[in-house]
Amino acid sequence: MNTIHFTKEDKSRETFTSTLKKNVNNYFKENKIPTTANSTMVIKTIVMVSLYLAPFSLILIYDPNVWLTIFLVVLMGIGIAGTGMGVMHDAVHGAYSKKKWVNQLLGSSLYLLGSNVLNWKIQHNVLHHTYTNINDYDEDIDSKGPIRLAEQAPLKKIHKYQYIHAFFFYGLMTLVKTYNDFPQLAKYNKMGLTRGQKLTPWIEYTKMIFRKVLYMVLILGLPLYFTSFNWWQVLIGFFIMHWVAGFILAVIFQLAHVVEGADQPKLDENGDIDNEFAIHQLLTTADFARDNWFLNWFVGGLNFQVEHHLFPTICHVHYKNLSYIVEKTAKEFNLPYNLKPSFTASFKSHVKRLKELGQA
Repeated sequence: MNTIHFTKEDKSRETFTSTLKKNVNNYFKENKIPTTANSTMVIKTIVMVSLYLAPFSLILIYDPNVWLTIFLVVLMGIGIAGTGMGVMHDAVHGAYSKKKWVNQLLGSSLYLLGSNVLNWKIQHNVLHHTYTNINDYDEDIDSKGPIRLAEQAPLKKIHKYQYIHAFFFYGLMTLVKTYNDFPQLAKYNKMGLTRGQKLTPWIEYTKMIFRKVLYMVLILGLPLYFTSFNWWQVLIGFFIMHWVAGFILAVIFQLAHVVEGADQPKLDENGDIDNEFAIHQLLTTADFARDNWFLNWFVGGLNFQVEHHLFPTICHVHYKNLSYIVEKTAKEFNLPYNLKPSFTASFKSHVKRLKELGQA
């Protein structure tokens, strides 16, 4: 993979990054608070993990009827999404705690969701955060079957109505990832990205296979052994759980980068981006529903993606307060700050963007 360099296009803006860092650092110093998790975050961690594990335990212990089981499976899907957004995400970024072992432990919750931490680190922390919204570099905007998310990607007839069918396929996100981790890690190994994490490729691949098998044995084998449901009923429950989780996660992710005002910049003739890195993050990312307390709590600060991309090692519980600082600083440098006032407004903006990307 070729390395992209970010250059200072406008010299008058080159102090934006240093000014913003100073303003944010002052916020934490003046309020005498750490940049990591607080008691609210700990409570949320317990709630989200319990929302996943408690329904599963009830299914195994009480073997409820079909309709109650479906309800519990849906709760598990919500718990998967909540754990991924509100616990794992911060931990894998090293933002949950100053203690490395705490971040590693809570980041390992991704294994309970059927995915692989190393894949996430490379795809999300390395590629997405470095090359945000850059076609062929940021895998988050790669075309996914019948869905076209990048302006430079090939346009097909099936994309014309993607603003309708995309949401069904969004629900397949986590389910597909349980398999796609295998070819994805093989690709990362070949590209040298695994060694870039100072890890041995074949060892990491072997560990991933073991974890995947263990996950399937637990999530499918235990219900088959302890309940009266047969194999196809267990598979349907497994599908429902993952579809709910995938739908929630995919929608929230897309509202941050595939909406109106979120740029998808092209590389210049040298294969670089004519912008400072921090400004690139500002231009390619969007916030939404800043004043929606429940959304702020449930989605783990993913509605404050501007702040997250600028300060990924700061815990998301601080992002709402930081958003006012980022917005004010951006305006001082005549830079845009992409904020959608509500979830509904952001969702509509995403649908409109899907329509645009589905047309020539």
